[in-house]
Amino acid sequence: MPVGAVAVDARWYVLWTRSHCEPLVHQQLLARGFHVFNPQLSRWSRRAEQRHLIQEPMFPGYIFLHHALDKESDVEVRKARGLVTILGDSWERRAMVPDAEIDAIRRLVQSGETAVPHPYLKEGQRVRITRGPMTDVEGILVRHHLRKGLLVLSVDMLRKSVAVEIDCTWVTAA
Repeated sequence: MPVGAVAVDARWYVLWTRSHCEPLVHQQLLARGFHVFNPQLSRWSRRAEQRHLIQEPMFPGYIFLHHALDKESDVEVRKARGLVTILGDSWERRAMVPDAEIDAIRRLVQSGETAVPHPYLKEGQRVRITRGPMTDVEGILVRHHLRKGLLVLSVDMLRKSVAVEIDCTWVTAA
């Protein structure tokens, strides 16, 4: 199968790149006919007393490849300068990203909506607050909705808990 052809059994794979090498790997693989996706975020930066709108990777250090990987194409992808590896155990058992997750990211990028990086959090996870008056407090995240979450603080000996609404952009996994 030609490198540029997207087969019916093509899947999404994650490519781990060296720091700041996402554009380099992206361009090399595009030139070789691979279908790659490097989602970007826009943010304002201040340099020399002026504000500039800059583009930066949505997932620093990672880009996505859509291809039916066989041994030959796996080797061809791994030749890219700036690439660390393709995530997975071996060329036969590469880690795949569900189509729905990539589709959601693609739709976000196409929508033009403002997006910001956010910690990966799950309900029931122990988290630590990183900013504000409760910095370094740890608790269990029991509800996560948009930017607001419900953090539960417990006193195990008393078997009692209290809940507080928090800004989820101020928390990280503990």
